[in-house]
Amino acid sequence: MSARPGQLPLLEAPLKRRLALALSTALALGAVAAPLAAAAPARAVVAPTPGAPDANALAKALTGLPDDDATAALVRVGGTGGSWHGSAGVRDLRSGARALEHARFRAGSTTKVVTAATVLRLAADGQVDLDAPVQRYLPALFRGTDFQHPISIRQLLNHTSGIPAGDGWGDAFADQYAHRFDVVTPTQVAASALTEGPAFAPGTKQQYLNINYTLLGLLVEKVTGDSYAEAATRLVLRPAGMRHTYFPGTDPRIHGPHNRGYQLVDGEFVDVTRWVQADRTAAGDMISTTADLERLLTALFRGRLVPAPQLDEMFTVPADIDGATMSAGLQKIEIGGQVYWGKSGARYGYTTGIAAARDLSRTVVYSVNATDAKGEEMNPVAQRIIMASTRDAT
Repeated sequence: MSARPGQLPLLEAPLKRRLALALSTALALGAVAAPLAAAAPARAVVAPTPGAPDANALAKALTGLPDDDATAALVRVGGTGGSWHGSAGVRDLRSGARALEHARFRAGSTTKVVTAATVLRLAADGQVDLDAPVQRYLPALFRGTDFQHPISIRQLLNHTSGIPAGDGWGDAFADQYAHRFDVVTPTQVAASALTEGPAFAPGTKQQYLNINYTLLGLLVEKVTGDSYAEAATRLVLRPAGMRHTYFPGTDPRIHGPHNRGYQLVDGEFVDVTRWVQADRTAAGDMISTTADLERLLTALFRGRLVPAPQLDEMFTVPADIDGATMSAGLQKIEIGGQVYWGKSGARYGYTTGIAAARDLSRTVVYSVNATDAKGEEMNPVAQRIIMASTRDAT
């Protein structure tokens, strides 16, 4: 293996500028070609109260699907002023059936919000010391490596650890696609990263990488004695009421109702719905719904999952690192003068975003079946949704 191991630095720039890494090679791989079906109209529920979301702008943001940018989109906007939810596009390109609004999808790096909440909950319970070095918790992984300086749990949470990405299948879609059913464990990914040595001294820079949360997942397992999936479900998913969210592990399928994901390669749509991503369980392997992610935001920001002062870690960006925007599990984003705390994620065929004002006056959750889920630029449909979701009705 070479290059970077399924490492997807999706939020090295603000959410409104990019969602994923570049698709560096476009090769036809037995692609299933299908004509774009007629767009399914957006469906919406609007509460016309002062400060409500702009329903017209949101409906307009979803028009024209499917197209070359996305085959479907699901959106939920809420807050103290009112709510809106809608969907557009198709369930799959073969049938052209209407997209399922309550579909499950690959949530990508929004998984990190759950992982951060799990670790902070363990910290609140006295099982994890945020200032303690990860080397103390996972000594076998670090034994014989060049990581002599202590790396705190907090530095893993806010991506200031200095641990590099490690090995992977390569950056090209062709390479990733060829290995989509191969199983690599989080321990293997962590070991490959640690053999490379530090990229920088801990706490001196911020570099968003999956490897930080891969190690946090291993930490959770060491401390609790449970699998990461069991611990995160017990400490976060169940208390938040996320009944339709789960971690697939080595199962390539999306269980339950879902819209199929596609990647546009050389003008043809490659079905990428089935994929094994067990190597990044704690960093980006969650399957969820827009309603469940909305529940996560609400329960988290209200302090029902993580108590203070640990919750403050999720709203604290390192003040001494120039250009830092990441906190523990979230990113600070400013749109139209309003500060939001959110997270995006992308896997081939699926692009997801969650964000909320600290006081929950506005919450935004979307899932776009993007055909360029790892493009350099932000997916146009996701961009329209973000801009529309931050506007108030007039």
